[in-house]
Amino acid sequence: MVACSHQQQGVNSQTAARCLEEAEGALANDSIRQGETLLRKAIQLSEASEDWHTYYIAYQRLAEALSQSNPEEALRLMKKALSVYEQHPDDERNYVILLDYAGTYASQVAYNTEGSYDEALDFIHRAYGIAEKQQMTDLMCQTLTSLANIAWAKEDYRQALDYARQAKDLGNRLLDSVQDQESVTLILTGTLQVLARSYLSLNMLDSAETVYRRIDSGNDVHLTYIVQSSLANIALRRMGATQLEDSVDEAFGQIEDIYYKALGQKDQYYQATLRKEMENQQLEYRSKMYGRTLLIVIIASVIILLATVLALRYRIRMQEQEKRRLQEEAEHQKTLLHQTNEVVTFLQNHILERTEVLKKLNESGDSLITLHPHEWSEIERTLNAIDNNHFAKIREQYPTMQEDDIRLCILTRLGLSNRTIGNIYCITVSAVQHRKLKLKKDVFGESNPDITLEQILNSK
Repeated sequence: MVACSHQQQGVNSQTAARCLEEAEGALANDSIRQGETLLRKAIQLSEASEDWHTYYIAYQRLAEALSQSNPEEALRLMKKALSVYEQHPDDERNYVILLDYAGTYASQVAYNTEGSYDEALDFIHRAYGIAEKQQMTDLMCQTLTSLANIAWAKEDYRQALDYARQAKDLGNRLLDSVQDQESVTLILTGTLQVLARSYLSLNMLDSAETVYRRIDSGNDVHLTYIVQSSLANIALRRMGATQLEDSVDEAFGQIEDIYYKALGQKDQYYQATLRKEMENQQLEYRSKMYGRTLLIVIIASVIILLATVLALRYRIRMQEQEKRRLQEEAEHQKTLLHQTNEVVTFLQNHILERTEVLKKLNESGDSLITLHPHEWSEIERTLNAIDNNHFAKIREQYPTMQEDDIRLCILTRLGLSNRTIGNIYCITVSAVQHRKLKLKKDVFGESNPDITLEQILNSK
């Protein structure tokens, strides 16, 4: 996140409102110191630009950021915010909120110094009076909760319980009637805390436990700690374990210290990240300057390289032309070879068709066919003559093949149907298929059902 700069007339600098927005973002990331710096800058900018709304809101946010570490300073800042608002009023809801914050911080100061709560009560009663007059039910609930907290701090637990009950009733009615339930739930969560605390202080353990269990802490680690530690204390108080209850309080107190230390470490990490970002921006600026210096060198290099590139492009173009010529010549040779293969295949088929044996097979139809030994020899010689001794090589490669297996391969190579082959062997079509499968597996060692006997023979 980048810190705000001073406004300059005619320059698009960051405004006070933008600076306030960035401060709230930093605080949301638990970067307290960065948020404080941005809020003080927002106060300066808004005062200079007479942006009174941002002026008192920035004071309010700064007081809220300092409320845990320095309640006295938070109270002083809230009084300043009230003073700015009263001089430049704009929205009475904001006035009620400012008064409620001022009363809360005044009560914190009184609690820490064991002083009077009169100033705190004066702020809160004024806030409640305005909220009641304008029928701002949510702010009535909020201010009643603040009054309950002050009464509890004064150890007037009955009064605190009465205020908390009134606030709870208002909050429940709001939940049933408004659409923006998230903000109401947030107010009601604070109400339930003081209500449960009042019950616990009055030793009304069942009521206190019921209220604590109603509180939904969600992702709020600190609220979860409050609820769980209180429930633990209730359980111990029921057991009469007073000494153990003190030990549990001490343990939960140590956990709370660890939690706040973790927030501090997160803030330090955020600050380190911000410094790193600023260093990166400086490095980026230097890189731009170096880039401009290098640009001249690069341009000169490009001019020198341009002539080389042109020469290379010419050479590459000539190589591509030669490559295309060779590819065209290879395609032409491939086409001639394909045509030659087609002629050879045609001649082979023509020769086979003119053999007496194949004529006999083609003219037999569905009748039984008898081939004599010399006819088997004739067709095998013919196939060897036109297929480059195909079956002679098969006989040599598989010397244990039976003659019937050789003849089945010959009939398959001739492209005869299973029905015609069945007529020769006097068996059914399914029997022919079975013999082919057996031959394919036992002799050629092929178990893939998708590969046919014809494909095996063509590949041999």
